[in-house]
Order: sequence, then structure tokens, then C-alpha cells
Amino acid sequence: MRYKFLFIVVFLCSVVFSQQKPLTGTIMGKVYDAENKLPLPGVNVYIKDKSIGASTDIDGNFKIENLDVGSYVIVFSYIGYTPITLTDVIVKSNRITFQDADLSSTLLDMDSIVVTGGYYSEIDVKPIGTIEFSSEEIRRAPGSAGDVSRILFGLPSVAKINDGKSSFMVRGGSPIENAFYVDNIEISNINHFATQGSSDGFFGILNVDFIKNITFSAGGFSPAYGDKLSSIMEINLREGNRSEFEGQLNLNFGGIGAQYEGPFDNKKGSFFISLNKSYLDLVMKTFANDYPAPEYYDLQTKVVYDLNDKHKISFMDVFANDNYDINYDKAIKTELNKYGKTKYITNTAGFNWQFIWGKFGYSNTSFSHTINYRDANLNETKSNDKFLSNKTTENKFSFRNLNFVKLDETNKIEFGIESKYTLNDFDYTFFEYLDEYGNIQPTTITDKKLNTLNFGGYFIYNLTLFTDFTLSFGGRVDYFDYTKELLFSPRATLIYRLSSLTSISASTGIYFQNLPGLILAQSDNFKEISTPKAIHYVLSFSHLLNEETRLTIELYQKDYSYLPVDPQQPNNFLFDEVVTSGIFTAHSQLQSSGKAYSRGIEAIIQKKLAKDFYGMISASYSVAKYKDITGNWKNRIYDNRFNFNIEGGYKLNSEWEFSTRFIYAGGAPYTPFDIALSEQYNKGIIDMSKANAVRLPSYHSLNIRADKRFYFEKTNLVVFLSIWNVYNHENVSGYSWNEVNNKLAKEVGWNTIPVFGIEYEF
Repeated sequence: MRYKFLFIVVFLCSVVFSQQKPLTGTIMGKVYDAENKLPLPGVNVYIKDKSIGASTDIDGNFKIENLDVGSYVIVFSYIGYTPITLTDVIVKSNRITFQDADLSSTLLDMDSIVVTGGYYSEIDVKPIGTIEFSSEEIRRAPGSAGDVSRILFGLPSVAKINDGKSSFMVRGGSPIENAFYVDNIEISNINHFATQGSSDGFFGILNVDFIKNITFSAGGFSPAYGDKLSSIMEINLREGNRSEFEGQLNLNFGGIGAQYEGPFDNKKGSFFISLNKSYLDLVMKTFANDYPAPEYYDLQTKVVYDLNDKHKISFMDVFANDNYDINYDKAIKTELNKYGKTKYITNTAGFNWQFIWGKFGYSNTSFSHTINYRDANLNETKSNDKFLSNKTTENKFSFRNLNFVKLDETNKIEFGIESKYTLNDFDYTFFEYLDEYGNIQPTTITDKKLNTLNFGGYFIYNLTLFTDFTLSFGGRVDYFDYTKELLFSPRATLIYRLSSLTSISASTGIYFQNLPGLILAQSDNFKEISTPKAIHYVLSFSHLLNEETRLTIELYQKDYSYLPVDPQQPNNFLFDEVVTSGIFTAHSQLQSSGKAYSRGIEAIIQKKLAKDFYGMISASYSVAKYKDITGNWKNRIYDNRFNFNIEGGYKLNSEWEFSTRFIYAGGAPYTPFDIALSEQYNKGIIDMSKANAVRLPSYHSLNIRADKRFYFEKTNLVVFLSIWNVYNHENVSGYSWNEVNNKLAKEVGWNTIPVFGIEYEF
């Protein structure tokens, strides 16, 4: 009832505060050559379907003033370059909307450029398995709550298991197999309450209002990225406002926050800063039966400064502080098997230097430091015995250099080097406990300083054959001093344009990933373990149904080898333990004989917001299996088999927008408990004769959202209401053993949750 009341208030405000005189804003930006980062003068920039526009000046800048508030589609067109069309450019009252663009040169004839450019120009310049989202697409997505990870849940390549977490499993891969890069700086995890050694987490850290766009690659990615087996997410942050100071206050599912941005030094530089604090304790109390709530806050900032027209430096910092504290009485009341305190602090700070060499190339060089500090003390509720003590500090210093050289219109090369030096202090103890196999595990103490060095380099040759073929091939070499392994990863991609509307592409490559330091620190013998390896095979078909709608069909095969397995757990799979147990447990023995594979077919129809409607329909069928020590193939826990997603929205006018998302996924495999043994030991004892042989019920959920914008003379307000799991379907994410009451417990996802949010801009 209270949310109905709020919506009534919003409606009344829209009437009371409606303006009599027109409210206008401005679009400004800069257009660059994507291949050398030099500004492009004379680019035609115009509002689609309107006779309004401008041309860029000698420095590549453009400005379109006195635009009525609302959403616009902007076209960037320049002779010899593939035009691009950007949607969801929101003009706000008395504010400047910044929209930069990168144009790529083309060999295609001008008739075909008109079609293949536009909304999906990235099909010619991005790797296979890649999809892009703008900040507005992330912000408004139903069920995402502004979380960059949750918007990916609708993709066919991402498994659906637990909607209470922001982590994702890509094409059969574990959460430890994903990498995140923010402005050329790698961040270990972009989620609060990150699982140690994994990208698993609860809710996103990054402020979506400062994100320019994200690019997600589910396979076949470039040799510029190493040490990951499954996926790459590139996140580009925008610059702060270089013309004036402005701020914003936020209230949403993620918490309450504030942000501020503006120029400095005569507009040669800019900055932004944001702070966000959670209030999930109230949400949990209202909608999750007073389940113990985590507390967190995060801080994010970026500073950019132009040294001159060829040198630009930027500084970025992302900080998060997470706390979880539950006492024995609360654990008994809420039937939790473990209680205690957990404190997690993470911070990534770094500089990036962009150097424009001239018309033939540019480079990006970054240096960063990441610290992950964890202090956890957990007890078993049923016995009050200690279970885990973990006080770990992980430091990583990273250097990354990327270079692009354009030899001529048909020959381009990329090359670079990177290194990572870690200083880790692992101090954790697993106290004696009964494991899920019915075995008594003795107390295991790991107290080790583990310092390691990774060094790598890559080279890519991009060759355009005629106007229809593009061949990209190269590789990377990596050296890990801890295992003394020198690894070579060749990779290649071929794109063939059947017409201006249709293209096919094929990609293959070898990928390696070192084991997490948390695992390596458990035994000196693990130096002898081979580095896990994956080989990707991807075949893709892309066709423009019309200017704003694209169909993509992709087949893939991913073969794993040299995966770590524990002979004391012959039927289990170590990479999946971080999800099934929520933690990497102690291992005294490991072998690198594990194998796995995943294969599937995915289809996406994506429609950009050309006018009123936008949306995406996707589906996939896949199989993911692993081979245990006994030689038997078993399902991996991310094997949904069939996924289906439909999402989209409708812009009624410049003030109202409605959107929805429906997701369906086949039930994920799990290993059931042996009920008799579990009751006997008052501990969940799994039946390994049925390892991942039983499936959870199918997952499906409907989310809807309504956004209302208020434009005032000098300020703007966005109010939204999103309903998660509209029809209150019980999505079972797994089963656990309730040790408090000695019975089987069902783990379920979100009930129907109304998520109300406010964004006030001043």
C-alpha cells in the first residue's frame, strides 16, 4: 500500500510541478578517430529525424544547444568513416549532457556504410561474443538496480542459479574465470562481499552514473587479455563535467548515496566522486524474515587532466568496506549453521596515461595497486565450536601497456606488455570439522607469505583482405615465476562480410589461468601443478534485420584441461567448490588431471531504441560437464541446459518509461543429501553416488519497472518503481542441511520485492 501511495504522490507532483515555459538542455562532446585517438574536425553530428545538428570544430568538439528535455538518438557521420548512432542520450533541464564518440575508418563503399554503420557498428571492430551496454541501458534495466553484473543475467551465455548474488557463470565456467577492467586497470572483483579467490559477490560496487559503457566478451577474446578462462568485462568510465559543477543524490536498492563532479584548471581537467551507504538491514527485516543483513559502503572517484593535446593522465580509485556480524542468538533464531563476524576491505587505485603518437597510433599505460583485506571469525551454531579464522591481506601491483599502430588502411598491429607482482599474507585456520562427505577433517593452519610475479606480452596483426575479409591473429606469452611455467597462447579471428547486412566470423584460441593464491598457499607441492587451460572455438552469424535490429547466432565449444582435482574428493570439482560451499576449503593434495567441456548454441535478437521501443530476445541450449578422478563425466553445477530471456521497454514520452524482463532457465544440477546419514550426524552428508545427477526446479522470474522524470528550471528528478519477481515464484537456488533443527532446508531466491528509487540532480 505504501508504494501505491508513493506512486500517487509522484503522479500528483508531475501535475503540480509541471512547467509552463519550455525546459531545455545542451548536448556537448568530442569525436575521435578510434584508431589513433586524434580529434576529428568537420564531423556531422545531428539528431536523428530532426533538422538539428552541428559540426565538430578543429579540436573535435561539438555543441547542440536549446534542445527540449527528453531522450534523443544522435548520429555521427564523416566521410571515410563508419557512421555510428547512439541511443538513450538524455537531455535534462539546465544541464549539459556529454556524449563523446569514436569513429573507425572503413574500406566499405558508402552505400553499405549507411546500413552497417548506425546502431551496430561494433560488429566490424569488436571481437566475437561481444555485446555492449550504455549507462542508461544499465540504469533502467528491470531487476538490475543499477548493478552492472545483474544486467548480464539476461544474456544467453550466463547461467541462472541464484538471483540473490551478482556473480555470473559464463558458458559453463566458474566465477573465478572472469576478469574486470575499468579504464585499462584490472579490478579483482566489482562486487560487495566478494568470495575470496573468486568474482562471486552480493551487489555491485561501481556507480552506474559514472559509467560510459560496458563491453562484455563471453569467449574468443583478444590476446590483450590473459590469466582468465571464460570472460572479459571492459568498463569505461566517463569524465566529469568540464564546464560546470553539478551533483546528485540517490536512494535505491543499493543504498543512499551522493555524487559531485566538475572542472578544474581552466577546464583542462575534471573530477567526479561518489559515496554510497547501504540500508539493507531494513530491506531484509521487511522482505526476508529479518534475515541478518550485511552492511557496506563504497567510494569511487576519477580525476582526468590534459597535459597537452597528446598526453592525458587519469587517476581512478574504487573503495569498498563490507561488514557482516551475526551473534549466536540471531543464528539460532534465523536457523543459520554458522555465525560470527566478517570484515572485508578492498581498494583499487591507479593511473592511466594516454599518449597519442600521431596519425598512426596511440598507447595506454596504467599502473595500479589493489589491496584485499579480510578478517573473518566463524563458529558452528550447533556446537559453538570454531570453524574458521581468516585474517588475510592480499596486495597486487599491476603494470599494463597497450599499443595500437595503423600501418595503412588494411594493415594494423597491436602489442603490449603487462606484469603483476603480489605480496600476500595468508593467515587462516580451518578448525576440525565434519565435512559433507562424512569425514572428520583435522585442523588445518595456513600461515604463509606468498609473493609472486607474472609477466606477459602480446602481439596482434589485423589484416583487411579486400573489403570483405578481416583476419586478426596473434598470441601472448606469459611467465609465472611461482610455477616456473612459460605459456604461449595463440589466438585468431576471421570475419567475412557476406553483404552490408550479414557477416559470419570464426575464432579460436588457447587460454590459461593461474590458480588463486589462496589455493597455492596451502602447500609448497602445488608449485608442481600445471596451469589450467581452455581452448575456445566460436562460430558466429550476424544479420541486420533492419537498421536498429540485429540477429546474432553463435555456436561455441570450450575444452578444459589441467584442472586441479583433489584425490580425497574423487567425485568433486575444485573450480565449482567456491559456489557449492561458498568458500575454498583446505586441500592437502591436488592433481592437475581434471578435464571439462562446455558447448552450446546461443541466439539474440536485439533492438536499439530508435524511437519508442527497445528490447532483446535471447535463447540458448548448452551442455557443461567435468570428468572426475574415477573417469566418469558429470554435470557441472552451471548446466541450465536451456535459457530464455525477453526484455524491453517503451518510452511513452520524455517523462514516462516502462520496461520489463522475463527470464526462464532450466534447473541447475545438484548433489542431494543422504537423509539417513545427515540425520545421524546432524550434518549435511551428500550422496556422491548421485553427484550433480539431480536437478533443481526450473528458474523463472518476471520483473517490471516504471520511471518518471521531473524536469524543473534548474534541477531534475527521476523516480522509479521496480517490482522483482512479480508473480512471487519460488525459485529454488539449492538445498542445505539445517543443523540447528537437523532437517533438510530449501534455499530460495527473492520473493516479490518492490524496489523504489530516487535520483535528484542539482
